[in-house]
Amino acid sequence: MPYVNIKVTKEGVTAEQKAALIRGVTNLLVDVLGKDPKTVFVLIDEVDTDNWGVAGESITAKRTQENVNKPAESVQEPFECFPSDLCNT
Repeated sequence: MPYVNIKVTKEGVTAEQKAALIRGVTNLLVDVLGKDPKTVFVLIDEVDTDNWGVAGESITAKRTQENVNKPAESVQEPFECFPSDLCNT
């Protein structure tokens, strides 16, 4: 009974994107390990950016600094699924 825990920052991952992750991970375990999809559990945790740190800084602080350095006309890139083939299932 595989259990997969995906942790992402709480930054607007949509229900559709979460569904694609769940389908993709389930299909991966079915295809690679021959698991029965009925036994695959996928949990997605959304973590506040204040509670996720990289290189000694919270993601909140990093995003704030990125926004300060970003040109005014710049727009944040939309969420990209990786690997992309998991999101197209």
